[in-house]
Amino acid sequence: MIRPFHHSQFPPELLRERKREPATVVLPTREVADTIGPIVERLMGLEGVVDQVLVVDSQSQDGTAEIAESLGADVFQEAELLPEFGQVLGKGDAMWRALSVAEGELIVYLDSDTRGFSPHFATGMLGPLICHPSEIDFVKGHFRRPYAAGDGGPRPVDGGRVTELTARPLLSAFYPELAAFIQPLAGEVAARRSFFDRLPFATGYAIETSMLLHARDRLAGTYGMGQVDLEERQNHHQALPKLGPMAYAVLRVVLERLRAEGRLLDDHAPPLQTADGQLIQVELVERPPYATLRARA
Repeated sequence: MIRPFHHSQFPPELLRERKREPATVVLPTREVADTIGPIVERLMGLEGVVDQVLVVDSQSQDGTAEIAESLGADVFQEAELLPEFGQVLGKGDAMWRALSVAEGELIVYLDSDTRGFSPHFATGMLGPLICHPSEIDFVKGHFRRPYAAGDGGPRPVDGGRVTELTARPLLSAFYPELAAFIQPLAGEVAARRSFFDRLPFATGYAIETSMLLHARDRLAGTYGMGQVDLEERQNHHQALPKLGPMAYAVLRVVLERLRAEGRLLDDHAPPLQTADGQLIQVELVERPPYATLRARA
């Protein structure tokens, strides 16, 4: 069972009282100068709750890294972290490389394009780990994503198109226990460093689906998993043609897992074909559990 929480259960003063381990908030960034400033400011204001604000930037040209650094965040270019692994392969790779410079034992990953960011995104995600340490090992956020229609009117549930059209149907069909996550593709996720260290990290858009499956494996089920209601999240919405590779990456994760489990015999995954005839190769690459790098060293 995935245990439900609401962010209001975890006010900052409660977390300061009960917190025993340092916490790092990781923000993967790319061209988010319009949102990164308020996010870093509000996280830096959570003294006694958040000990490190870590920005891992993807060569932003709009001043994202400079803004974050000027406000006190620890800023690294993702390509400079673990360079022996070659070219950075998207968001999941940046999240994995962030472990090489994250200082906290409690790790929270948050998206960096949230408009109207509130500190409760961080406190809500940290809360179950701090207040229920013997019961919760892995936390996922969920929220409403209002979508502004062409007529200017918001549509409360029309955000998250890849979630509803790809991720949820696939999980419902093959891993129904994980379909109980309201936002399985949410970038808001938290766990202890010791937990993340033992998970492989898929690169690119595959990260959220892959992480759910690996976390379930690590916990031998959904006991120890929680999800936190963060209420509403406003962010950029991708144009429909850009969602195809994202959806296909989710599909590839599930297909590869089914093959590994012997539930799917076909081992051929052709490129994604778009409506205009283009072929997009969506590669599935996983970085090893970070703990194995320490063992090698």
